[in-house]
This record gives sequence, C-alpha cells and structure tokens, in this order.
Amino acid sequence: MKKILVVDDSDYILESANVLLSLEGYEVFVASNGEEGYRKACEILPDLILSDIQMPVMDGYAFLEKIRTNPTTEHIPFIFLTAFGEKQNIREGMIRGADDYITKPFTHDEIVQAINTQWKKLETIKKQLKEKVETVGKAISFALPHEFRTVLNEVIGSAKFIISSYDDLNKEDLIEIANDIVRSSNRLLKITENFLIYTKIEALANIPEKKAQLRWHFTDEPFAIIQDIALLKAAAYNRTNDLEIVEPSYNISVEISTDSFYKIIDELLDNAFKFSEPGKKIKISSSLDRGMVVFSILDQGRGISQDKLKFIDTLTQFERELYEQQGIGMGLIIAKRLVELHDGKFEIFSEINKGTTVKFWLNYRERNF
Repeated sequence: MKKILVVDDSDYILESANVLLSLEGYEVFVASNGEEGYRKACEILPDLILSDIQMPVMDGYAFLEKIRTNPTTEHIPFIFLTAFGEKQNIREGMIRGADDYITKPFTHDEIVQAINTQWKKLETIKKQLKEKVETVGKAISFALPHEFRTVLNEVIGSAKFIISSYDDLNKEDLIEIANDIVRSSNRLLKITENFLIYTKIEALANIPEKKAQLRWHFTDEPFAIIQDIALLKAAAYNRTNDLEIVEPSYNISVEISTDSFYKIIDELLDNAFKFSEPGKKIKISSSLDRGMVVFSILDQGRGISQDKLKFIDTLTQFERELYEQQGIGMGLIIAKRLVELHDGKFEIFSEINKGTTVKFWLNYRERNF
C-alpha cells in the first residue's frame, strides 16, 4: 500500500484529503505545518507528499527545501496545494523543485489524476534509468575485466616474486615491492571508483528532477580548493617549482557540490602533472565571464591528438577504445561530464608535443559575508 503524506494547516483539507485518498486505497498521514511534516516524512518515508504553501511554523517552500536536501527524502514526488489564482506561488513552487501543483478547492478527479501522473512519471523514469544502467553496465562488463587483469597481474607478479625470492630479499627490497603493490591496489581502487562515478553521472543525466536538484549544492571559495589540491599534487610529483597559480577568483561560490568540484580538479591536475615532463610549467588561472567563472589548467606536456579529442568530445564508444587512448582514461571524461551535468561548459585545446589547456565554466554567485 502506497503512503501519502498530506501537510496543511486547514483541518478541513486534512480531513477531506484523508477520506478521499483512503478510499483510493492509500495509507494517509497528516501534518499541520512544514516542521511536523518534515519529521513525519523522515519517519515514514512516504511515496508522495501533498503540501500547502502558506503555513505557520514552517511554510511549504522551506518544507520542500528540507525534503530536497535530505538524501533519504529528496526523491519523493512533491505536489503543492495552492489557492486558486495564486500564479506566483505556483511558479515559485515549480522553480524550487515541486513536481506538480493542485489548486484548492480540488475535486476527487483532480487530485487522483495528479497523483496518478506522478506514478506514471516514476515508472517512465525507472524504465529509462534501467535501460541506461544496462547499457553502461554492458560496457563496464567489457572494459573492467581488461583493466582488472592488468592491475591484478602486477599485484600477483609482485607477490610471486616475494615468494620465489624471499631468502634473497632484504628489508629495502621488500619495502620497494610492497610500495609497488600499494600503488597497483590504489590504481585498481581508482578504476573501480571512476566506473561507479561514471555510472551515477549517466543515470543522473537522464532524470531532469535529479539534475535540477544539483543546483542546490554550492562550493565556497573554489579557487582556494584548487590551490590546495595543486600544491598537494605538485608535492606528490616532486614538481613544486613547476606550479604557477595566477589570477585567482575569490569571494565566490560555484553551483556544484564540493565532492564533485574536488573530483574535477583532482583528475585534471593529475593528468597535467602525469603527462608533462619535470621542468615544464603547469599554469592555473580563473576569470569571471557573464555570470560564470572559467577555470583554466595549462600544461606543456605531450598533448592530445585531434582523433583522441574527438573521442573525448563525442563519447561515441565507451568500450575498449577508451583504454587504447594511451593515457586518456576515465578521469578526463568524468570531469567533462560532471561539468556538463551542472550546466557548465568544458573545452580542451591541445597540440601534440606542445601541451594542453583545459577550460571549464561553472555558474557562480558572489558570497555574502
């Protein structure tokens, strides 16, 4: 039996909705304001929420925001109940992430139709998501064994060498081999994590409601985060003197979660250091451009051929070709897809043996102190 939570400060609305929906076979729960509604939503995890907008203690807008920012409730379909003629309320509610609205007073057919529409929408989304996951899953099942075998062979080879040569190995030899095993294991872990992230990205891209909710997350002072990551990367590659940070943009927030922003920068900087020689500069900069902030990472490395750039841009094939790109792996593609998922723009400019510049744009707002 599906559960529906009705939130309204009118006893008449609560009673009539309870009777009507109970007759339709739903298990109905009620609350008289947003604060009480949020507590009940977290407790019972309803299949759908009907909520008034104008309520005491916590209004419908604040209630919706709390629902959408809680990972356990963010997916619940949310329908606003609003007085007839309040077009501004309707528009504002849809902008804030409501799935639909019903004007009061409502008829039996109107509320039933609105609820049934949400069930149909959910079924469509589930079907699309299943198809997308199956498609990506087939690609993953093709590519993962190849990648796993490569890394596992390195680990197994190191372990066999220890077994066969144990009596001849000193402490320094064992430490070196152990470090090789750790590096290989970390590479395997990153491969697995990147595949999972890519699958999640592709799933979110096909659910408009989920994609819209990403705009609720912000990262404060993104350039400060870039500097921290860059210094750590430079130290790890023993190339602190190669790092050049110019034109920082401060006192802003970008419309992306900190985890996603960190992932983008981590992958792009890792590529910049990995595919350029010591002594070659890596330059990081930013600028503001018509409501967006553009970040630029330039290296003087080996560069990327036009064929490989075209592959990254179109993503027409996911399978083995992805691992025949000689250094162009999942990280760059994930960074690109994350930016695009947040309505940003991603561009790569590269020339063989001269270097690569990656630029990406994200929406931003100035911070209020």
